[in-house]
Amino acid sequence: MRRVARVVLLDPENRILLLHGHEPDDTADDWWFTPGGGVEGDETREQAALRELAEETGITEVELGPVLWRRQCSFPFAGRRWDQDEWYYLARTSGTPDVVPSAMGLTELERRSVAGARWWTCQELTRAHETVYPTRLAELLRRLLDEGPPAGPVTLDTEIV
Repeated sequence: MRRVARVVLLDPENRILLLHGHEPDDTADDWWFTPGGGVEGDETREQAALRELAEETGITEVELGPVLWRRQCSFPFAGRRWDQDEWYYLARTSGTPDVVPSAMGLTELERRSVAGARWWTCQELTRAHETVYPTRLAELLRRLLDEGPPAGPVTLDTEIV
């Protein structure tokens, strides 16, 4: 089980940053997802969340908040199955959100499978026909914006693709 830290990054207008990914050899098999990735060595999940955000977006000026959600998932990607235990951290940036971030620290596999990033409003996410992970992200974001962070991490349904 791969330990993963993900970031629910919100800008001053409460838009969420999502990355656009696809299978390395099939750009038509695509989806949107939150920045984040695997914990490396002895780093904490918080350290992994900040490192991954910086590597995947170039954004370093953030305030990392609490763990919002936890999820276990299993999915095929790049010719293998990935089994993950994901923690989603809230983070806020006060930077220039209209600028699409730059992914300077991507691995070779990420360079072949990440096609960019976009800031989404909750309304845009709700209307989206694209695949987004976690699958209930629009609903989860709406609840977060309406009610604030939960008192403790919410366990999401396991997703097996």
